[in-house]
Amino acid sequence: MIPTFLLVTITVFFSVRFIPGSVIDQMISEMGASGGGMDATRAQLEAALGLDAPVHVQYLRYMGGLLRGDLGKSLWTGVPVTKEIVDRLPVTAELGILALVIGLLIALPIGVYSAMRQDTAGDYFGRTIAILFISVPGFWIGTMVVVYPSIWFNWSPPVQYIPFLDNPWGNFKQFILPAVILGMVLSGGTMRMTRTMMLEVLRQDYIRTAWEKGLTERAVVVKHALKNAMIPVVSIVGTYVPIVIAGAVIIEQIFVLPGTGLLLVEALNKRDYSIIAGINIFTAAVVIVINLVVDLVYCALDPRVQYT
Repeated sequence: MIPTFLLVTITVFFSVRFIPGSVIDQMISEMGASGGGMDATRAQLEAALGLDAPVHVQYLRYMGGLLRGDLGKSLWTGVPVTKEIVDRLPVTAELGILALVIGLLIALPIGVYSAMRQDTAGDYFGRTIAILFISVPGFWIGTMVVVYPSIWFNWSPPVQYIPFLDNPWGNFKQFILPAVILGMVLSGGTMRMTRTMMLEVLRQDYIRTAWEKGLTERAVVVKHALKNAMIPVVSIVGTYVPIVIAGAVIIEQIFVLPGTGLLLVEALNKRDYSIIAGINIFTAAVVIVINLVVDLVYCALDPRVQYT
């Protein structure tokens, strides 16, 4: 985990500075400085923001603060990056959790049914749905959902954010549509993986023994087959966390949800290096920890797996 995280900090810190158009250019453009005053203004801004030092020195300073839990401050507002992320994180977390739940609610029943009814019409329908959800990009569905209902039915999703504590039902109605779209994207691969693993497990000797003992289909599937089939599925669900976060960047922008995804887009437009680096590093840390948790969950699902 430590070398991975260190590599992420190096990649993020240096790559954002290769984006065409620096934050200093943006600030000078807004200030309207021109002519001989531009060079003086540039030097003052670089000194004030700590961007006058060599890049490697800036990185060492940043890492010194990061080791103390300091992600820096916004270059534009001076607000701590940690506060910006904490303020926006509940929106992204709500969207991501809803999307994962909806994706699993779609994928697991269809995947299990397709395996239990292999090569039937229901199986072909489920496999078609899985391929469709994998193939169609979520941002395209989101754009269509926003554009065409407003043209045909004079209706569009609400763009004014409704906090959960202020109006839980209104908040749910605002989030359910983007969560369903993001969940559909996640469910396609999970359907295929669930079906494949269920077919493999159903061919095992102990499953045949369970059938011969006269157990019901429900008992065979739930008590014997599903748990063992879920081990690779849990693994693939763990890899969906970065996909959820990446998808949230686009979905939040389409539906104007003030989460970390929208914050990242705004920071990229303004070249706010501190916020860009802070969000990416925080996201990387979350993904690394979740991957560790997924590995540890294997112990609960499969007694044969032990960590020493």
